[in-house]
Amino acid sequence: MKTILLPEKERWNELCRRPEITKDDLETIVREILNRVKSETDKAVYYFSEKFDGVPPGNLKVTSDEIRESALHIPQELKKAISVAKKNIESFHSAQLPTEHVIETVKGVRCWRKGVAIEKVGLYIPGGSAPLFSTLLMLGIPAKLAGCEEIVVCTPPGKDGKVSPLILYTAQLIGISEIFKAGGAQAIAAMAYGTESIPKVYKIFGPGNQYVTKAKELVQQDGVAIDMPAGPSEVLVIADNHSNPEFIAADLLSQAEHGPDSQVIMLTDDMNLLKKVRYEVDKQIKLFPRKEIALKALENSQMILMSSLEDCIDFSNLYAPEHLIINTTDSNSLADKIRNAGSVFLGKFSCESAGDYASGTNHTLPTNGFARNYSGVSTESFLKKISFQELSAEGIKKLGPAIELMAEAESLMGHKNAVSVRLKSLQNG
Repeated sequence: MKTILLPEKERWNELCRRPEITKDDLETIVREILNRVKSETDKAVYYFSEKFDGVPPGNLKVTSDEIRESALHIPQELKKAISVAKKNIESFHSAQLPTEHVIETVKGVRCWRKGVAIEKVGLYIPGGSAPLFSTLLMLGIPAKLAGCEEIVVCTPPGKDGKVSPLILYTAQLIGISEIFKAGGAQAIAAMAYGTESIPKVYKIFGPGNQYVTKAKELVQQDGVAIDMPAGPSEVLVIADNHSNPEFIAADLLSQAEHGPDSQVIMLTDDMNLLKKVRYEVDKQIKLFPRKEIALKALENSQMILMSSLEDCIDFSNLYAPEHLIINTTDSNSLADKIRNAGSVFLGKFSCESAGDYASGTNHTLPTNGFARNYSGVSTESFLKKISFQELSAEGIKKLGPAIELMAEAESLMGHKNAVSVRLKSLQNG
């Protein structure tokens, strides 16, 4: 990790830059995949799955027997842990179901909105060597709570052509049965355009590598909605002289193990703490199973000494981290000053891992600075809002003249006439 001491504010924008992702011909490659899946459907999905993942062609849809048998491969203690997470995620997300009110804007004019579930949604769940069954909990549960009629899951299988039992068991627990063995940009294309096997959906959710991210960006141009722009995972930790350096190092490394293009940032106003955390990082990483991945991520990461905690907050708001940990004695008062962050963790015991798995909040969050204008996934992400209005005779009498004047001012006489004929009918009894 780079150590940066008391940087001038003129440098902050430069320090907030994320690691550059190799993009040589990325869009060209992904466009070719999208176009081939659009025209060749299942055949193209098979081709690219074999080319990129080494998975031979087979039945794309996971069978009900495969889903049912998955429970046999999951230890009982892990089943209990997944149930704890499921319960907490349901509790948090069920509270997000909106309550809409009818507003009478003028006597006789009633307006309201209604939340309606998106009928068909696609969930992309990273799989293969690291099956993220926790992401299925985070996406599948709010989709179910919202009432989506069709929930399609795409996840890459392992080299044996099988989907991880953990993903299948989690899907069964939530009540999802449409699961397909497809990963990468070809899976996004399949859900966006539909194939013989994989249904077309209206909105696509879920994280992935740069090919998946680019595919989501491109299908959005074809009218398929996505959850949010995304990039590599990241965490920013703000700490003071009372913070435990062992905890901070563990938090930084837990995020660094996500991938070589992840980024972790530590901000503090205490030089002694900075030195202790660096020592702890070097000590803990030696025991990491994913040491090589974490080391790569640390090459793009920074420990920054600031002159005050206020500067730490200002820098954090500029950086707009996906995950923000405030590990200070006054974390709650500092939290009031946060304007840009995906998910915030307050106090010394609030590790980012809690939000990733079981506290109840959602871990599908904006990265790469998009926390400045995007929220993380919620139950409302799976809903669309339809507005309603109802005008009585009294309502059209009161509001009609204003509408007529405004329509005439815009030279839209047909709009004016739609009101005028109604007002005339009331005058004529």
